[in-house]
This record gives sequence, structure tokens and C-alpha cells, in this order.
Amino acid sequence: MASLVFDTGELDKFAKQMEKTSKRFRTRQKSFMRKEGNKLKTKTVRQARSIGKKTGNYLKSIKRGKVYKYDGAQAVRVYSTAPHAHLIEDGHRMVTHDGREVGFVKGHHVFEVAGKAFEPQYLMDIDNLLDEAVKEL
Repeated sequence: MASLVFDTGELDKFAKQMEKTSKRFRTRQKSFMRKEGNKLKTKTVRQARSIGKKTGNYLKSIKRGKVYKYDGAQAVRVYSTAPHAHLIEDGHRMVTHDGREVGFVKGHHVFEVAGKAFEPQYLMDIDNLLDEAVKEL
């Protein structure tokens, strides 16, 4: 009767390399997310600038937040600290001083448009990061 023997030494070695790479990858992931957040912020400011309104502190109020965990994954957000940002984003009623409504200003959806425009670049950057991680193996 013949017996078969499997040598799993190479598989064990590969698993150990994967574990080392995953530890190095976790440290690089946070800085990667910060950089991507900055790129999204830049794209959002450009989109906000294209509205055409040059006055106020709206452009200065657009910020990148810290990297945090969201549903088990790391995330970063871009937001505005301006108290009137939601009016520009979502639109608002035009009301006179005596309370009469005279119209409606449509929202520009700056953050939504910038986020959708940034998505292909973000996916490409993730692919590049994963390619670098695989090459380190």
C-alpha cells in the first residue's frame, strides 16, 4: 500500500510572509487614508470654487477629518465647519425680512459631486497600494 506525504513547508513560509506584510500594511494604511482624504479635500475645494461665490469663509471651512474605524474598516471624511454649508449643499428657501417666501435656491451638492468625481482616482490608488503590498512578498 502506497502512502502520500505532503510537504507544507513552503505554504507555512508563505503564510508567515503574508503575516509580516499585513503588519507593515496596517501601518501604511493610516497614512494612505490621510493622503486620500487630502486629495478628496482638494477636489472638494475646487468643486466649491466652481460655484462662483468668492466671499465668505466657505472655502476655508472645508476640512479633512481624522482616520477612524467605520463598520470595521478605516475611513476618513471631508466636511465643512461653516454654519451655512448645509444651505449651499442642499439648497434653501429665500425669505424676506418680514417672513415672506420669495423663492428657492437649489443646492450645489458640492461634496456629493466631488466624491463621485474622486471615486475612480481612489480605486486606482487602492490598486496601486495593493500592487506594492503584493510585490513586497
